[in-house]
Amino acid sequence: MALFGTKKNTKETKAAPQAEALKQNSVLNASGIAHVLKNPRITEKASLQQGMSVYTFDVAQDATKNQIMSAVRSVYKVSPRKVRVVQVPSKKTRNVRTGRTGVKSGGKKAYVYLNSGETITIA
Repeated sequence: MALFGTKKNTKETKAAPQAEALKQNSVLNASGIAHVLKNPRITEKASLQQGMSVYTFDVAQDATKNQIMSAVRSVYKVSPRKVRVVQVPSKKTRNVRTGRTGVKSGGKKAYVYLNSGETITIA
């Protein structure tokens, strides 16, 4: 019996990963976009780079480049040329008045490169 059922099972298992990938994409399109982009990073360096069509965003720790690209595509209606992701390290801080030490949490940021002529308006 096992010899006759092997070919059927292999065909079904090949179709299953494709269906699972479609489910992941639909989850990303429906509710996953909201957690990918946290906020734009508004710093002196980031505002200088906006002139060269490079925009900087704080993103979720588990966000991938493909998720960031699709989130920017759907939220800002532009097509990114390239995305680079950087891990921001956490830093130790010290309160001068009380002397207590703490930790400033790190995070993850993404540089989104747009095609020439495309812009994002950041309020």
